[in-house]
Amino acid sequence: MSMMESWTKASSQNDDLLSAEKASSVPFAVTILGSGSATPARDRYQTAQLLTYQADYFLIDCGEATQYRLLEQRIRPGRLKYIFISHLHGDHYFGLLPLLSSLNMSGRTEDLWLFGPHGLDEVITTTFRVSDGRFHFPLHFQAVDPTEPTLLLDLPGLTVESIPLDHGIPCTGFLFREKPARPHLLRERLPADVPIEVLKTLKSGQDVTDVAGQVVYAAADYTTPGPAPRAYAFCSDTRYNERIIDQIQGIDLLYHEATFRDDNLLRAGEVHHATARQAGELACKAGVGQLLIGHFSSRYKTFDDFLTEARAAFPNTNLAVEGQSFLV
Repeated sequence: MSMMESWTKASSQNDDLLSAEKASSVPFAVTILGSGSATPARDRYQTAQLLTYQADYFLIDCGEATQYRLLEQRIRPGRLKYIFISHLHGDHYFGLLPLLSSLNMSGRTEDLWLFGPHGLDEVITTTFRVSDGRFHFPLHFQAVDPTEPTLLLDLPGLTVESIPLDHGIPCTGFLFREKPARPHLLRERLPADVPIEVLKTLKSGQDVTDVAGQVVYAAADYTTPGPAPRAYAFCSDTRYNERIIDQIQGIDLLYHEATFRDDNLLRAGEVHHATARQAGELACKAGVGQLLIGHFSSRYKTFDDFLTEARAAFPNTNLAVEGQSFLV
């Protein structure tokens, strides 16, 4: 089976993921822009993902040609608001400077937030200085601590935390966790003339009491719980690392690198990468909902065996097929 045939087969296996019903109507999905590793391969791009939550766009890593991949997916790069870079190996950030340059030339004026390892700011500053480039939009950089989980972003409906990974250089993953939803109000159970303040109190999950402290409207009687909050974790590049299990326990969707199959198990450990089976074992121990595997070594031309090895440990595994989107 050719590489393209293998991708096509995997894509058809994943087609039902986007059509699955979700408890929440808030958009929360990840699109795979690149799933290859360091060495280029035909028809495979280096690591980049686009995560969408509500109307916000989050770019996770930015391998070569990422801006072209965005355009192929009919996604305007100007809509990006937050960029997260896991580490300073080139296949994860060599597309960043061209992307920033294009955003600058396009006349962007909106703020852009960039999270990444120490030194990334120096790379950007030096490149623009020697090329006499000047940013026309505010670029906010925050260095990420590679040793401790850290809250990086706190938005009204979503938080983003760093995940310390085990790689040859400082490297972090990223955990996107939805905040708990407010309860659903059962308006039909309430009198038509009930004050708006009562509705707001119940909607916040609190009982409504009178001046004597007696419960007039119990939240449990007039609301139903909102949908369970969802979470997505991006973990690349890393060796098998059980220290992250507590942090990602029970999340809905985990992307974990699977650079090698078990035929290169020793090599994987030497170069601080994981195998497909190890990714499946980690997903099983963390009790996640589903697993995506990617960051495939260019030495492999087909991917069915990656699925076989990962699914032996964790059946609900799929390939991170480029161009495919997955609901969280």
